[in-house]
Amino acid sequence: MIALAGVVLDRVYAGPLLTRLMLGAAVGSVLVSVAARRLPSWLVAPLSMLALAGWAALALRLAAAHADLPGSLGAVTADAARNAIPRLLTAMIPVEPAPDTVLLPLVAAWLAGLAGAEVALRAGRALLGYLPPALLYAGALYVVGPNAQPAIWPTVAFAAVAAVGLAAPSRRDGPAAGDPSAGLAPAVRAAVRVRLLAASAAGVAVVVGLAALLAPVVAGRVEERPVDPRRYVEPPQVETLDENPLIRISGWTLNPDQRLLEVRTEAGGSGPSGQDPARIRLAVLSDYDGVTWRVGATYRNAGRILPAKEPAPGGATDTVRQEITVADLTGRLLPAVATPREISGARVAYDPATGTLIRPEGLAPGLRYTVTSVRERPDGNLLATANVPAGDAVSRLLRVADGAPEQLRRLAAQLAESNGAPYARAAAIEQFLAEHYRVTADAPSGHAYPNLAFFLFGPRDDGGQRGTSEQFAAAFAVLGRLVGLPTRVVVGFAPRGDGPVRAADAFAWPEVLFEGVGWVPFDPMPRPDEEPRPVEEDFRPTPDDPLPSEVPEPTVAPTGTPPAEVGSGPADDRSGLSAPVLVGGGAGGLVLLVGLALLTLAALRRNLTRARLGRGDPGQRIAGAWREVTDALRLAGHPVGEDLAAAEVAEAAERVLTGARAATATEVGGLAVAVDELAGLLNQVAFAPGTAAPEQAARAATVADGYVAALRAARPRWRRLLWSVHPGPLRWRR
Repeated sequence: MIALAGVVLDRVYAGPLLTRLMLGAAVGSVLVSVAARRLPSWLVAPLSMLALAGWAALALRLAAAHADLPGSLGAVTADAARNAIPRLLTAMIPVEPAPDTVLLPLVAAWLAGLAGAEVALRAGRALLGYLPPALLYAGALYVVGPNAQPAIWPTVAFAAVAAVGLAAPSRRDGPAAGDPSAGLAPAVRAAVRVRLLAASAAGVAVVVGLAALLAPVVAGRVEERPVDPRRYVEPPQVETLDENPLIRISGWTLNPDQRLLEVRTEAGGSGPSGQDPARIRLAVLSDYDGVTWRVGATYRNAGRILPAKEPAPGGATDTVRQEITVADLTGRLLPAVATPREISGARVAYDPATGTLIRPEGLAPGLRYTVTSVRERPDGNLLATANVPAGDAVSRLLRVADGAPEQLRRLAAQLAESNGAPYARAAAIEQFLAEHYRVTADAPSGHAYPNLAFFLFGPRDDGGQRGTSEQFAAAFAVLGRLVGLPTRVVVGFAPRGDGPVRAADAFAWPEVLFEGVGWVPFDPMPRPDEEPRPVEEDFRPTPDDPLPSEVPEPTVAPTGTPPAEVGSGPADDRSGLSAPVLVGGGAGGLVLLVGLALLTLAALRRNLTRARLGRGDPGQRIAGAWREVTDALRLAGHPVGEDLAAAEVAEAAERVLTGARAATATEVGGLAVAVDELAGLLNQVAFAPGTAAPEQAARAATVADGYVAALRAARPRWRRLLWSVHPGPLRWRR
């Protein structure tokens, strides 16, 4: 039974070593109790603990050798004893059998064997002796959680072994061992047998009743996802410099001779000859909040073998095996060529989503480790027609933080307007940055929106339009996301071959994710022999006012009367109308025409609103209410971009309402909550068509009417008069 608990737990371990060690603990603990069954009970526990110490020492030595961990047995044992529980619950799955991940299951298995054997042998209570192995089995299931398939056959085997143990006859001394009523008077014997029969029947009834009560509950939870105990344990954390190593680029640029690493590529592990030295990756930064790029990783303690990642179909791969020695590099981030598969010489934690490695204890000068990586080489022939992924899986790679400068958005739109394919858009951004900006070592660090705006559009005489690879990579990644490309920033090193890696080799580069190709690096850095062109030559900045197509052309009234025709003689006043009558009639007719046009526009606008809010299914009416809100923002001079999500538009609507002072703070808060609710309804319609109810559509219409009325009330009086007759909503794209 204890060995089966090891089988269950081994489903989240790499290799069968844990099962073998727990089987040894089970056999050893039970054999000690069997061998010492004639000794005093107080002597069994010390003897069993001595045997446990010996078996644990052997098991830890085997696990250390399996994980290729350096250090003495004493140091390894002390470290495992201190960190067994947190490392087991923060280890990456599959868990590497290492001293700190096998010690706790090993000790638990030994103690379960000791307790169960003592209860069964000395007290003769076999059923009660099953309790420790059963608790161990339940604990193994809990630790595994949802990280493996259901343990059906081990559980069936566990129940079968328990049944066999209960059915096996126990050896008892004495002739009356089989019948407790033997030797009693017939009347007494009959009474005893009746009581035994009644007790057996009551026991069976209790078991059947419990089964009837608990079976539906258990059956109802079969399909539920088990609780993962790892969510209660905080994984290894890093400091700011490790969360955002991009800010270290400027410091390394100012100290180019600082020796950070020593690299030696082992023979036979660098792939085909003639290739450039592989880039060494320090960190992958996927999250941007408008101020800093961050790794945003969830690190899990990993063993020597890291989880394998399937390369993109059609791409080439080669294996790179390097021995890296740390010099002056500080922090916890552990450099390695992408993508690492095996590491020895250092205990690491790993984030599979980004491929970033850390050493939880931190780097130290002289630390030497060997890492084997599988370097991917994307197929360049597929890039021209490759698409980019979309959806929740890459939402963090597409997210544009609020507050992006308008100039940045306009530049992204300009670069994308003549490049429809994703790769063409990425190449256009790469070329624009390489042709218009200069690399300087003394550029200040920073990649927040204001820093990027100054880097891209600042005057050259004041330090603008120049930066380090930090600004080039960050600007590419932000512009890429603005045009719909999933991007990230990578910080690493470009060694010139084997030998020292210095601070001058550190740089940052952007990458774009393509479907069927994988992550493709780009190089937006300028060429050394080319003089950058001024940005103003190719970027067409436009004012922040509404575009001319959004402003109605004013109706120009004639300023005078047409000149009279020159005749052969003086005009005859009696033969036609006088000039004042003609002028008055023309002006009156013009006013009548303008009035009719305004009435027509007002009627068309009113019909459009009624059609949006009252016609169609609930989903169409909710979409119509959303168009009413966006049209109102456009009429108020605050158009929203097509690339914004519904939640971002709702935030913009709240800011416009607050800035316009359209209502009290309480009313503004209520309208903001209502617009957020409308954004949620729009997302429901988009992602779950057909689920909207008529009540939700009516609520959407109420929210839209309230917001439009509040925004209109904040406009000047003459603008309020023109609000209902503005022709824009009639011709804007629906």
